[in-house]
Amino acid sequence: MPRIFLLGDNIDTDNIAPGGFLHLPIERQVEHCLESVINGFSSMVSKGDIIIAGDNFGTGSSREQAPVLLKMIGIQAVFATSFSRLFFRNSINVGLYPGTYFGTNPFTQGDTVNIDFSENRIYNARATLKFNPPAGILREILDIGGAINYAKELISKMENDGQE
Repeated sequence: MPRIFLLGDNIDTDNIAPGGFLHLPIERQVEHCLESVINGFSSMVSKGDIIIAGDNFGTGSSREQAPVLLKMIGIQAVFATSFSRLFFRNSINVGLYPGTYFGTNPFTQGDTVNIDFSENRIYNARATLKFNPPAGILREILDIGGAINYAKELISKMENDGQE
C-alpha cells in the first residue's frame, strides 16, 4: 500500500530539484530531491508512495528535473490543492500523476492508503479524499506513460494506417 508524504504550500522546483546539484548526473540528483523539506526524503520513499501537498505545488522555474526526480525515486502521484501550470504539464509529460483535491486533507504523515484512480479517491479505513484527475488527452498521455510514449504510439498508428 502506498505511504503518504505530506508537504505544505508553495513547494517550489528548487525544493524538489535543488539547483546546486543540477550539474550532477540525474542518478545523483535524486539523492537531493526534497531534502530541504524532509531530510533524507529520497531514501524514505518506496515505489508507489504518494505526496499530498497544499497550494501551488511545483512553483518556481520550469525545471523539468523536478517531476522526473519524483518519479525516479518511486513517487507515483502528487495530489495538491493547486499546481504551478508548468509543473503540472511537465508531470504529465513524464508520466507522474498530478491530481487536485478540495477541502481538508484527512490523512497524517506516513499513513498508508489505497488509491482508486477510476473512482478518483484516496482512502484507508478511517478517511477518504476525493480528487480531480487530469482529463481528456492529458489522461491519455498519463495512461501510456508520458509524452514520449504517446508520441511513439501516434507514430506507430500513422505508420500502420499508411500500410493498409
